[in-house]
Amino acid sequence: MAADAKLLDRLFEVIAARKGADAASSYTAKLLAKGVPACAQKLGEEAVETVIAAASGDRKGAVSESADLLYHWLVLLAALDLDPADVYAELERREGRSGLDEKAARAER
Repeated sequence: MAADAKLLDRLFEVIAARKGADAASSYTAKLLAKGVPACAQKLGEEAVETVIAAASGDRKGAVSESADLLYHWLVLLAALDLDPADVYAELERREGRSGLDEKAARAER
């Protein structure tokens, strides 16, 4: 089976199922129990690690850190009671629109 983006949805289901679980039972449950600020901080740390790997030309590291980044992004969404479908809908709304136009529209708000 080829890997694809559907894996993110399956991973999110696992993460969401661990919300409220015993923090001693899994890393995900432990992180979620710490709340949104801790989940956001961890996402930031993973983003920095991804940038460092990419900037240093470490392709294997960039893949590994990107996986960590996506996992922690999903954990943060779960902590915020958001669904990845909300983000997908926002991306779809922006599809076909110039990034420059999108940024200008956000500046007007």
